Amino acid sequence: MTAAPSPASPSTARAINDRLALNLLQEEGPLTASQLKTRTGLSRPSVADLVERLGTAGLIEIVGESGAQRRGPNARLYGIVARRHFLAAVDVRTDSATAVVTDLLGHPLAEAALPVAAPRDALAVLRQTARAAGADALHTVMVGAPGLVAPATGELRDTTGLPSWHRELVGLLRRELPARVLVENETNLAAVAEQRLGAARDLDSFVLLWLGAGVGAAVVLDGRLRRGASGGAGEIGFLPVPGTGGLPSATECAGGFHALAGAAAVAELAATHGVPGPALTALTAATATTAAPAASGAPAGPGRAGAEAFLEAYAERLALGAAAVAAVLDPGCVILGGELGRAGGPALADRVARRLAGLTPVPTAVRATALGDPAVLAGARLAARDAAQEVVFGFAGPG
Repeated sequence: MTAAPSPASPSTARAINDRLALNLLQEEGPLTASQLKTRTGLSRPSVADLVERLGTAGLIEIVGESGAQRRGPNARLYGIVARRHFLAAVDVRTDSATAVVTDLLGHPLAEAALPVAAPRDALAVLRQTARAAGADALHTVMVGAPGLVAPATGELRDTTGLPSWHRELVGLLRRELPARVLVENETNLAAVAEQRLGAARDLDSFVLLWLGAGVGAAVVLDGRLRRGASGGAGEIGFLPVPGTGGLPSATECAGGFHALAGAAAVAELAATHGVPGPALTALTAATATTAAPAASGAPAGPGRAGAEAFLEAYAERLALGAAAVAAVLDPGCVILGGELGRAGGPALADRVARRLAGLTPVPTAVRATALGDPAVLAGARLAARDAAQEVVFGFAGPG
């Protein structure tokens, strides 16, 4: 006979109620005690207790009153003390870096480009940006960077082809700032943003295929971001694929999927079909050309034909990587992210889906990103908010 579960202790019940209330205040904004009672299902005394408890802890405050007229205590609106702590999100690329300072709720307050290759200058600009946001100090800093991040230690590994100033900047931030400095792979952060704000909001499982100067992937299964044993889950640029004329190595992805889907390869592919320019320019032009109606009564011109052929060829390449992902992970959906995923939009996604259906028996939808390149910084803001709230609230913050 199975024993009945033990009832939650009073302290556990209070913690559960506090978390529920903080979730609601974050997701819906300021609420009255009556609204909290209705949304939580708690009794009026329980709500009164949690309001007093959270207020005494400095987590919530009265931010106004509801209604056109003041009606006493019942009209008080309670909100999270957003400026109790300040956070920073930093998006580090191979040749640029951007920082945004936010409040505890993740609302952006100030943003700045950080000078690259000079970590101390970047630190100085970050401090200036924090002061411009009204922050004397930062509580949590989340850095999104390319390369492998060790899950156990959070260390950014020395990855071939990436500049050393990445690691120097992270080390300097950790030494000089009185803040918790965390690091996450940029594509993983983009997936967090797509899951919370973008094309994957209705999905528990998906793979984000990042398409930019390089290619990468982020794996989300059953609602959880999967990093792998060494942080290498999603290093799809090293995936051996046909058509590259070689094989990748432990230090070089030139013979892997990167050689087919990276920006340089996409620009070369576009040029062979008469679509000139860098990858982003060519893909944007090709998508616009194929979306425009052909001239009435006239056959499609060579520009349109070339654009169609380019998109089909690029979709065929992307389908190779997506087919490998589908066969191994069965994520149910692949999202085309990054600046190239956004430029290709649904037109490219639909072409990849058609090609993919012929390569794998595993049903796999293909969607275009809803956020594009800014997803990394958005994901870093969300991750910084979650990490800070876990400490400040005493449990994992609202999702």
